[in-house]
Amino acid sequence: MKILLIHQAFVSPQEAGGTRHYEFARQCATEGHSFTIVASNLSYLTGQKTVTGKTRLVSEQDMDGVRVLRAYTYPSLHRSFVWRIVTFLSFMLTSVWAGLKAGPVDVVMGTSPPIFQAVSASVVAFLRRRPFLLEIRDLWPEFGIDMGVLTNPVLIRLARWLERFLYNRAAHFIVNSPAYRDYLLRKGIPQNRISLIANGVDPTMFDPTNRGEVIREEFGLVGKFVATYAGALGQANDIPTILRAAQKLQGETAVHILLVGDGKERVNLERLATDMDLQNVTFTGSRPKAQMKDFLAASDVGVATLLDIPMFRTTYPNKVFDYMAAGRATVLGIDGVIREVIEAANGGVFVPPGDADKLAEALRTLSETPERTKAMGLAARTYVEVHFNRHEQAQQFMALMQSFERKGYKRLSPNL
Repeated sequence: MKILLIHQAFVSPQEAGGTRHYEFARQCATEGHSFTIVASNLSYLTGQKTVTGKTRLVSEQDMDGVRVLRAYTYPSLHRSFVWRIVTFLSFMLTSVWAGLKAGPVDVVMGTSPPIFQAVSASVVAFLRRRPFLLEIRDLWPEFGIDMGVLTNPVLIRLARWLERFLYNRAAHFIVNSPAYRDYLLRKGIPQNRISLIANGVDPTMFDPTNRGEVIREEFGLVGKFVATYAGALGQANDIPTILRAAQKLQGETAVHILLVGDGKERVNLERLATDMDLQNVTFTGSRPKAQMKDFLAASDVGVATLLDIPMFRTTYPNKVFDYMAAGRATVLGIDGVIREVIEAANGGVFVPPGDADKLAEALRTLSETPERTKAMGLAARTYVEVHFNRHEQAQQFMALMQSFERKGYKRLSPNL
């Protein structure tokens, strides 16, 4: 099979961010399939260039047998909402060009969000007369509407029209959360056109017995109870609640909070932490996924938070599966389907989203009961190995790709 994925925010283990698609691509390459990824030449987290040398419309990289075409993207990702859209639109145009020049293709895969890159994939699939496979990783525009980022009625109507257009074009769907499958079913998508390949993790990337002494020494954390948030520092992630919890713990416990990541809210969050005079919080900046094993090894628990809005109850955050694979308990400030996972695994504690008092109380209690905390982490590791193992998910992905080949899937969508 020759698979083409258009994914603006694609990252390798040497970059910061989720590596789901890299791991799928590597597994496909190992099995003899060809996997080409059209990605941005800018980091989605930092907005900085990911390739060196002269700027080109399209530059090519080889990542362990995975072919990556880096398409030029206008560098305005974190300026403002409007400039962010400009960045997305620039990639939408250049990624179509890259996709048309990518060589032989059997399946064209788009992933959302951002939703604009899914438009690129649908256009490439149409022009190349290949099936369009649409992966839903977050529910846009619903997330933007619930967050209050998308408020203009005209823009909301346009966004929902675009969503319907893509759903009508797609020959098949991949969703990474069971709640997204339910959402598509309510939209009238037949069940046989939806495949659930959940978010997950490669457990072999993490060693639960490692205590991360090097990281602890580097950041002055020896003897501390370390609670780590690893991920994007954006509006949706509700980091201010973590900072308010840190303020309540300051001076009374040995709890120290690591914020490992970057995003458009980082400067504002660092300013807020300074204004609050927080001595028990450290911002490490973005770190490559390959280093996450070391930071989580140095941690006693992982922290995951999102704003308290209904749509966020549908999501499976990557970071939670990383915490589980590292053998660390999760303090979960997110309700919904991911809460069900943590509770089924007995792998952590739930606190109401946005409640800094409850978050501080949970961290205080876990720091005072280290044996219980360790037992929850090991239970989480066992659970994720069985139920959310990325190796098995990669096999599911390849089986789906091969089903296109077996069916002789040449139509553009079920409606054409």
